Amino acid sequence: MTAYWLSIGGVLVLCLLSILLAIYSGSSKGRAGALSGPVLPLDHDNLLYRIDRVHMNAVEALPPFVVPTILAMMVGVRPATLSTIVWVYIAIRLIHVAVYLRGGKAAKGGSIRTILYLSGALVTIILIVVTAMAAIH
Repeated sequence: MTAYWLSIGGVLVLCLLSILLAIYSGSSKGRAGALSGPVLPLDHDNLLYRIDRVHMNAVEALPPFVVPTILAMMVGVRPATLSTIVWVYIAIRLIHVAVYLRGGKAAKGGSIRTILYLSGALVTIILIVVTAMAAIH
């Protein structure tokens, strides 16, 4: 498994990102006197909503990416191929977080945020296909 150290590190970065966003979301709500749970109004102009949403998005995106990453290691996907996929995905996620937290027009649907989200989904699909192909051969 040491051959996969970059991929393992990448998975841990994604997990850490989710935890850091949870802390950021909770502390932001606490400072604002908001209750835990969904943030109202559900509006992209509301910073608390964006913080909560970017955290939830990170949590939602984690299992569909991490599971095939682990399976890829199990079926012997080339370590360089896997680490490239993992770190491209991380870059997309980090840019997505930054764009969403920044707010403005870019944070609204149908914009760069949507392109980043769909890019992350595409990278996940590529990972699944690469993993499936390695499992077949």
